[in-house]
Amino acid sequence: MVNKPIYLAASLLAILGVIAIGASADNSVFAQSDDEVHVTIVAGASTLTDTAYSPNPINVKVGQTVEWTNEDSAFHTVTSGTVGAADAGKEFDSGLAGPTALTSKGKEFEHKFDAAGEFPYHCTLHPAMVGTVVVQ
Repeated sequence: MVNKPIYLAASLLAILGVIAIGASADNSVFAQSDDEVHVTIVAGASTLTDTAYSPNPINVKVGQTVEWTNEDSAFHTVTSGTVGAADAGKEFDSGLAGPTALTSKGKEFEHKFDAAGEFPYHCTLHPAMVGTVVVQ
């Protein structure tokens, strides 16, 4: 028969181990719903390149919505296409004005992806900021 104090100590250690693993794991899977995936525009993003949007690239399924949240103090955009391309902003664009503009920290923009493909995007104001949405 197992000594009761040893059994309790072992049980407590097992529970704490599970909690520690959960706390240290990448919780991005748990932060995503079946319909919406979150991307953060990180603090200091205007001085970054492909790490300004996190995660990057982002993989989603057809029909899912991506929500970008500006966590930087600077104004940014989420504009489809590559910098300077004639079709930049035709698929989606948070814009420079209006309710979807990411003018300050905490502002959000979302877009639903209805077709498979690879969708590059960038910040119009900081062209080195680039990201990609891969829709499968």
